[in-house]
Amino acid sequence: MLKMLKTLLAGTALLALSAGAASAQISGDAVKIGVLTDKSSLYADVAGEGSVVAAQLAVEEFGGKVAGKPVQVISADHQNKADISSNIARQWFDTEGIDAIADLVTSSTALAVQEVARDKGKITLISGAATSKLTGDACSPTGFHWTYDTYALAVGTGRAVVQEGGKSWFFITADYAFGQALEADVTREVKAMGGEVKGSVRHPLNNSDFSSFLLQAQASGAKVIGLANAGADTTNSIKQAAEFGITASGQSLAGLLLFISDVDSLGLQTAQGLSLTTGFYWDMDDETRAWSAKFEKKTNRKPTMVQAGVYSSVLHYLKSVEAAGTDDGVKVAAKMKELPVKDMFAKNGKILANGRMIHDMYLARIKQPAQSKGRWDYYDILRTIPAAEAYQTAELSGCPFTKK
Repeated sequence: MLKMLKTLLAGTALLALSAGAASAQISGDAVKIGVLTDKSSLYADVAGEGSVVAAQLAVEEFGGKVAGKPVQVISADHQNKADISSNIARQWFDTEGIDAIADLVTSSTALAVQEVARDKGKITLISGAATSKLTGDACSPTGFHWTYDTYALAVGTGRAVVQEGGKSWFFITADYAFGQALEADVTREVKAMGGEVKGSVRHPLNNSDFSSFLLQAQASGAKVIGLANAGADTTNSIKQAAEFGITASGQSLAGLLLFISDVDSLGLQTAQGLSLTTGFYWDMDDETRAWSAKFEKKTNRKPTMVQAGVYSSVLHYLKSVEAAGTDDGVKVAAKMKELPVKDMFAKNGKILANGRMIHDMYLARIKQPAQSKGRWDYYDILRTIPAAEAYQTAELSGCPFTKK
């Protein structure tokens, strides 16, 4: 009897240890996702609170739990500053048990946070930042770049404008990592297709007066003025170019990164006819329309491609945590690269070794006012840019750990 009791006690202890080991696979008994974004400045409409809502929608769709543990979403405003974003990331990782950071609009903040996350073996799910450096020489084994990048924008809008006769360019460029990368990638495309770049000028982030920059562009005689900026910087550039009569005098504008929120701000009368490259449009099909209706119910706006990308990246992260049975960043990253990406945002996406999620992109043109059926009916999709054409291979990206 005593021997049987000892055996039962030993078995119970072993089961308890096994259960403890299993539950320890999810640190802190919860999976925690931080949405680090711009809530108060020029990218607030592009990302901001809408990105937080998008992450929450992904969690709700997944059932609120992963691997039997609750999923929590918190958020913060990085103010578009690299030092603030990296400090928040360290605090989140070290004291608040954050497992993954999503969005990271603004390339400088994304580069800073990805470096912190790399050192700590944590996941970054970058949707809002554009610089192709994130999966190039600044890549991370646990870093993922989701929605678009400067290479894809150059292949889309840059190539299309040159094909339509825009052979000479002058750039008005945001003076930080994103703008510089976008100018470089579009310059490469323009020159590869026999075009020329007549010059460029750089402006500070979140600028209000573009008069001197536009006058330099006008004086260059370039056929195309490439706007290598985003958000309010782009809308201000376009509005002021119209005031100066630049397009009326024969030069054209190329908005190299435009969002549906920008078009809504500009109005179709001002934005009509501009070409753009996008990774998402709410009115693509029944699935995008259904998800966008859920988003609009919570925000009173249609989603930008950044916000849709946040949803997709968080959903894929949760699927990968479930499949891996752990929130360990290195193990989850490996599972993320193994699983296909299939949701309303990316129908046949896949993640390359450098963390670049490749998916189809779309070349669009902004409708004339008479063509639109109402607010948010802004895009004509001209063609699909296949994923393999839109993005660089991992081997050519410059990512150190993917070089053969």
